[in-house]
Amino acid sequence: MSDPSVKFVEGQTVGIDLGTSYSALSRLGEDGNPEVINNSHDRPITASIVVLGENGKILVGPPADVLALQDPACVVIAIKREMGNPRFALQYQERRMTPELISSLILKKLKQDAEKKIGPIGNAVITVPYYFNEPKRAATQYAGKISGLNVVDIINEPTAATLAYAWTKGELGRLDVPGKAKTILVYDLGGGTFDVTLVKYTPTEFTVLATDGDTMLGGLDWTERILDFACDRFVAKYSIDPREDAQAKFTLVRECESAKRELSHWAKTKIEVTFRGKTLPVELSRQQFEEMTLDLLQRTRDTTEFVLDGNHVARDELSEVLLVGGSTSIPAVVEMLEQLTGKRPSKVLNPQLAVAQGAAIHAAILEAKVTDGNGRLSAALLKRLQAITTTDVNSHSLGVEITDSRDPNLKRHHVMIPRNSQLPCGTKKQFVTTTDTPENIVIRLLQGEVSDVAACTHIGDVRISELPKALPAGSPVEVIYSYDHRGHITVAAKELTGGGSAAVEIAWDGALDKHAIETLRQLARQYHVD
Repeated sequence: MSDPSVKFVEGQTVGIDLGTSYSALSRLGEDGNPEVINNSHDRPITASIVVLGENGKILVGPPADVLALQDPACVVIAIKREMGNPRFALQYQERRMTPELISSLILKKLKQDAEKKIGPIGNAVITVPYYFNEPKRAATQYAGKISGLNVVDIINEPTAATLAYAWTKGELGRLDVPGKAKTILVYDLGGGTFDVTLVKYTPTEFTVLATDGDTMLGGLDWTERILDFACDRFVAKYSIDPREDAQAKFTLVRECESAKRELSHWAKTKIEVTFRGKTLPVELSRQQFEEMTLDLLQRTRDTTEFVLDGNHVARDELSEVLLVGGSTSIPAVVEMLEQLTGKRPSKVLNPQLAVAQGAAIHAAILEAKVTDGNGRLSAALLKRLQAITTTDVNSHSLGVEITDSRDPNLKRHHVMIPRNSQLPCGTKKQFVTTTDTPENIVIRLLQGEVSDVAACTHIGDVRISELPKALPAGSPVEVIYSYDHRGHITVAAKELTGGGSAAVEIAWDGALDKHAIETLRQLARQYHVD
């Protein structure tokens, strides 16, 4: 069944993993296998690092030797953590660089490198962490549009990885195989974000059961512990701190990243700290590394247990534990998951490529249902893609700000759609006004899990202006909240006394309209991305 809201344009359709540390682009090949397209350095992944050079020359994912020569003030790392943040401020050539614009340069690099090998690219599915809120998801879509891509969907990273797993196993879309359901736990630890997701699937039905996570926890935090370990020892010996110098810290972080990777293969490593003419070799064992990061690992374990317990999934009910994200190469992660679930995590997929591959499969499913694959795919492959239906859940609860009935000065978040509700879904509820003769009624829309308004994300407002004169306090107002099957949010409200109403699509602080997106797209075109 096709989705009339999805529109395809001319050009190839791809899936993109826009990661905190690394990004990748993939498409579904004519043989039915998702293929990751190598970049200009002939590597399947591109570092999500942007160097803002002179005269509008932008370097994306430069080799380590080139990166080492750059001014740290011109290097942007982990921009994904700033997505949806309207307060992010970075000036370049007397212009404010938003997270969306910077991310679009990474996408532009992926797109132009891939086009040299597979031809023009028109459409893309871009992945996001499951725990991204609405502003972060929308900002990712903006980045795609600014880069010149027609973004046909945003898909959650664990969902994409599980699609890749089930497809690679030869199970998804196969009507000729037994339809027994499998339950998969997806543990996704990337460079900057963490998600854990439960998915159940049969050959034709793909259903997300629940998810939880942390958008500010990832491999960068493990690296920072190594940085602090090495610098603390340098300070103890020389009473000067390399972390206080931007260039020294920049260089040392790269070395600590390398040390972290080495500890995935070796029992010991060495970091050489050099600063102001002084050098100190610092040895670090895997055991020390695991001890200093135990609290970080425990945070991921707590979240994993919460998802399993909250959905009453016992160890023996899990069919597989799937690793996603480059940071899952840390041996302690594998050991913890095996201890927790009783299963050795699967190595069927490459953790750094699985998300891009799954995005490509999802893109092909959409394309097959809307355009019949544009004639590129065989009839058998089209039939397999068209047989798949997917059901997702929302990662954050939706609600409205209300006044506490016991304390007029206290505002609370009232949840209307709890997280992990299956999409599409909707609800309506009546509230009452709190003041006499208001000029208008403003309903403040929130996303979050707690009653504390300050701890939630403000995602927009609904304003009803046409009100009866002398409307008394206590007048009823109906609010309708809904998610469509793709996770888009709409809200409608009606003042029931006089019939005044308003409906909105979510637009938070920093949302971009078509004109703003086009302005940024024209700006991005002026930059030479290499």
